[in-house]
Amino acid sequence: MKKNLISVIILALVLANLILSAILVFTIIPQTTKSNELIDQVCAAINLELQSGDGTATPEVPIEDIETYAIEDSFTVNLKNGDDGQTHYAVFSVSLSLNTKSDGYETYGGSEGLSAKETIIQSQINTIVNSYTLEEFSANGYQNVKDDILTSLQDMFGGSDFIVGVNFSSVQTQ
Repeated sequence: MKKNLISVIILALVLANLILSAILVFTIIPQTTKSNELIDQVCAAINLELQSGDGTATPEVPIEDIETYAIEDSFTVNLKNGDDGQTHYAVFSVSLSLNTKSDGYETYGGSEGLSAKETIIQSQINTIVNSYTLEEFSANGYQNVKDDILTSLQDMFGGSDFIVGVNFSSVQTQ
């Protein structure tokens, strides 16, 4: 008799659990779906992508549409003092990758237009690199510095995407 009574109680609890789970499924899933749709609409309204990226907003540009503009002078920049308290320097050369199919390429004159603004670009790069310590500058293959320079230059040219990359060559730090 005891075994039958325990079996009936267990069966009643299993059925109660099944009913409560069904109620949860039918009340929570529609709300979750609505929330996801709302998030998608908000992201579309402010033009965000829901995919993770590497931190850059640079579009993929075919290699045949890229022109390289090398800044003639190399940079020697004092880096911000780090934990060791010593003064460090970075010596490097910079080239910019330009999207020849972008509207900004014609607006700003491509390589010829950039050569007229080279002093301003050099000043901006100096300011950005100067804000890094030696450890921060060297971290991640200089990628953080390149991303900051790219974002700053794109902002400088009115948010135009005709500058799609910043390249370092012959980097030396001390």
